[in-house]
Amino acid sequence: MSRLKNDTLLRALLREPTEYTPIWLMRQAGRYLPEYRETRKRAGNFLALCKSPALACEVTLQPLARFNLDAAILFSDILTIPDAMGLGLYFSEGEGPKFQRPLTQEWEIRNLSVPDPHVELRYVMDAVAEIRRALDGSVPLIGFAGSPWTLACYMVEGGSSDDYRAVKAMAYARPDLMHHILDINTRAVTAYLNAQIESGAQAVMVFDSWGGTLSDGAWREFSLAYLRKIAAGLVRERDGRRVPAIAFTKGGGLWLDALADSGFDAIGLDWTIDIGRAREQAAGRVALQGNLDPAVLFATPEVVANEARKVLDAFGPHPGHVFNLGHGISQHTPPENVVALVEAVHAHRRKAY
Repeated sequence: MSRLKNDTLLRALLREPTEYTPIWLMRQAGRYLPEYRETRKRAGNFLALCKSPALACEVTLQPLARFNLDAAILFSDILTIPDAMGLGLYFSEGEGPKFQRPLTQEWEIRNLSVPDPHVELRYVMDAVAEIRRALDGSVPLIGFAGSPWTLACYMVEGGSSDDYRAVKAMAYARPDLMHHILDINTRAVTAYLNAQIESGAQAVMVFDSWGGTLSDGAWREFSLAYLRKIAAGLVRERDGRRVPAIAFTKGGGLWLDALADSGFDAIGLDWTIDIGRAREQAAGRVALQGNLDPAVLFATPEVVANEARKVLDAFGPHPGHVFNLGHGISQHTPPENVVALVEAVHAHRRKAY
């Protein structure tokens, strides 16, 4: 593998000093880019795009050709794991992901098993290896997975949900079944992320996208406990270098203290928390990633740059900040506003530590 030319992201995730704040964007390869829409059209559908290592590599690199980003993130989907478990993932136009065989019966839950990432998910590992080769050491590659709770939400609900009634009912009425699902998911996510690291990912991220739907006690029982297990089970060094791990609980600002002690190197923040106060609360335990409201990108380039500077100033001249949005970039975002964002972040030189 080529020597990494820009390791700013990796150093920031480990709270080491950097010359500037590195930036990448959640969902940076996506529908807001016309070239992505063209590649997806060629693939036929979203799942075919995910399952083709060559096309996944192509779309992973598209935002890097347009914007001066400090990382690539694997193009895939968090639901590849339950799909590999046999739940039958498909995508309805305008409705998002769905499963043909959601978990409704106890025997289905008891029959769940951990997929072998090198067999059932080989196409993801092939994509990671191909992207890493194509990057040629330009920037680091981030691998990712959904959190055990977030995967369970889709697996039990059968798709997206407004109220999470089925999965929450199971958590409260049959916690034994819910813990069984979460245990299987935890082992699957850990193996999947470690396989990505083995295939070339230089940092990994766990998306606890629906953690914020839980009450405090339920989140600690059904999400945090399993995030800790993942952190403890990850390969943390590869090719003589630390492999940083990021956890992101959307709506998790109230739990920052617990997240900072969960074993991850960095914590992602959504836009509902002040990043300066978060930095003080984290007290040097973790790096922070975030946390511009994605809706800011619908404004003018001048507003985008100004709002980005507000986030940077709030964090202050300290190590350990990776600039990102507070959630994924919207498909309606004008690409020229992403240019303004990246330029504003890179131009914001910090005072000496």
